[in-house]
Order: sequence, then C-alpha cells, then structure tokens
Amino acid sequence: MTAVRKVAVAGAGVTGLAAAIQLAKAGVHVDLYEAKPELSALGSGISLQGNALRVFDALGAWDDIRAAGYPFEGLNLRAPGPDAPIVAELPDVKTGGPDYPAAMGMPRPALAQILLAHAQRAGVNLRFGTKVTAIDERESGVEVSVDGESAGEYDILIGADGLHSTVRDLIGIDEKPQPTGMGIWRTFVSRPADVQRSELYYGGPVYIAGYTPTGDDTMYAFLVEKAQDRFGVSDEEATRIMLDESRAYGGPWNSIRADLEKGAHANYTWFTKHVVTAPWNRGRVVIIGDAAHSCPPTIAQGAAQGLEDAFVLTELLVGRDAVDQTLWDEFHARRLPRATAVVEASVQLGQWQIDGDRDADAGGLIFGIAQKMAEPA
Repeated sequence: MTAVRKVAVAGAGVTGLAAAIQLAKAGVHVDLYEAKPELSALGSGISLQGNALRVFDALGAWDDIRAAGYPFEGLNLRAPGPDAPIVAELPDVKTGGPDYPAAMGMPRPALAQILLAHAQRAGVNLRFGTKVTAIDERESGVEVSVDGESAGEYDILIGADGLHSTVRDLIGIDEKPQPTGMGIWRTFVSRPADVQRSELYYGGPVYIAGYTPTGDDTMYAFLVEKAQDRFGVSDEEATRIMLDESRAYGGPWNSIRADLEKGAHANYTWFTKHVVTAPWNRGRVVIIGDAAHSCPPTIAQGAAQGLEDAFVLTELLVGRDAVDQTLWDEFHARRLPRATAVVEASVQLGQWQIDGDRDADAGGLIFGIAQKMAEPA
C-alpha cells in the first residue's frame, strides 16, 4: 500500500515529469498542472551526468533518451587562441555506475518530449495552461486551487515549478534564487566531427567558453561572462554579442561562428544560487528541483539533482503507508546534504573564475563531488 493515492504536481519540467511518471507507474492518480500552454519546442542543449541517466532508467525512459542523445566519456580542456590546443584530457567519474556512460548531451526539447510521452503512457493527467493559485491544507489532505477554482483535495502537492516557484511562495518560504555574478550565452549549432565530448576553454575575454555534443549532427555552445543586463537585446544583437565574445577562441569555435552568422539563435540567462533550508515541505506540500535549490551549471548537476529529488520522494511515497514526519525526515536526510554539496561546489567553481584565482584546485573539487554523486541518492 502506498502512502498516497492522489497527488498533484505543479510544473512539467524534468523534475515534475519524473515525479509524475514514478507515481503513476505505482498506480497513484496524478494530476500535473503546467502554467505554459504546451511544452516549449525551443531550447539549446542539456548536459546529463551518469546519476541523472540512472534515474531515467528507473523511470523506464533510458532507452529512448539514449537513442536521442549523444553519450560520451571524459572532458577536454583547451587554451584560448587561434589554434585552441587541447591542454588536458580529463576522465569522468561514472556517477551512474558502470552500466551508463559518464555523461550525455541532448537537445532540451527532445528530452522534454520523451518524458512527456512516458508520462502520458503512465496515465498522468496532464493539464497545460493551468496554474496552481492557492492551497488549503486539511488533516486529511490539501485542497488545491487552479486558476482560482478548486481542483479538489489531494494527499500531497509537489511543487516542481522552477526557480520562480509559485508553490514555494504559497507555503511561505522566503528563500529565493540569487544571482551569482555570472551570465551565460547559449546557442544550438551543428557538431563538427572532431567534437566528441564536452570541451571547455578557460581564459580569454570571458570566464568560460565551451560546448557539448547533443547528437550526431548537433551540439550546444556557450560563453560565460560577467552578469550584465542583456535581457532586452534583439535577436540580431544577441548573435552579434556572442560572435564578438567568441573571436578569441579557435578550433571548433570557427564552426560555431559560421552557424551564428547563418542565423543560429543566441539566448542569455544569469546563473543563480540557493538552497532552501530544511524542511522543504510545509505539511503535505513539498518543493523539489529548482524550486528548492539552484546552482550554476559548472559541474552539470542541476538536472540530476532535481531528478534525484523526484526519485527519492516518490520512492518514499510509494514504499510507506503514511505521509508522516518520519517520511519527511528521511527525505530531507537523503536530499538536503547532497543538494547543498552540489550547490556549494558549483558556486565555488564560478567564484574562483570571478576572483581570477589561478591556484584553485578546480579539478580536485569536481572530482570530489563526482565521487559523492557516484553513491546512489
């Protein structure tokens, strides 16, 4: 017998869909509410570490994701300049264990569509263009209002509604994402044949330049700079900025620039950081994923941590008889230290770049966190 029979999930991102899939597979009635009218077909790429792939396998989606992505091992470091020489070839820790590649890149829209299809097959009731607007907790459950109207009573509400979480606000949690001082330009381009793993360039006019293969013919590229107010620029200006800032980098960046000149779209966001201190729940309402914690993508663990939140939470909800304090205590004991370690390490790596600390042991920090992530959540 599961601890829940009827659950509401707010947010149809990777974390929300993962939670919905696992619960529906266990026979739980799941209503998923997403404020957007549909899953976006836009987006660049995403880097997924092995511990994220392990969760996808538990969801039953690994075969589809593997077919749609680009698995790889290791990481190259290149120097800026016209020749862009490779200065180090670093092995990756297999954080998902020996049965999965160390890492994978794939287009974000493809990942979203695969998870959406699995949610539909599992029987999740997906309601796009709807937003959770109020909650009323009772002893027997929580009444959820959607777009100002009652949607009924649920055993729990899972807030997986992202950085600017409405559910987080509704339960009175004031901790919110804060800027780290870095901004990132991203673009989705064609993959040169010699790009077979992620590559990073440190130094030059931006903090970090890099790219990750996402398919046989695609990859996403990015430039990390000092955070600036870039949000009102036109598409043409965005492309020009990314072209100008990339000119110090050779090698595969020549191909990236060629695609930008042909019209590849560039988008801009700021890096954020936060970890909500325990508890992440208020009674029968809980936040997970970016609603509960966020970090720069400097070690590519953001999506993995949200997926682990969903996996651990649903494991407990399916494996227990009641939603009680013991369940919440175990959830926080398994998730808070792990997510906090990832956020702190990710922020530290960025801060070393901001400070220009050339003596920092970035490799040691990355390896240490990877070793922790290799232990199942």
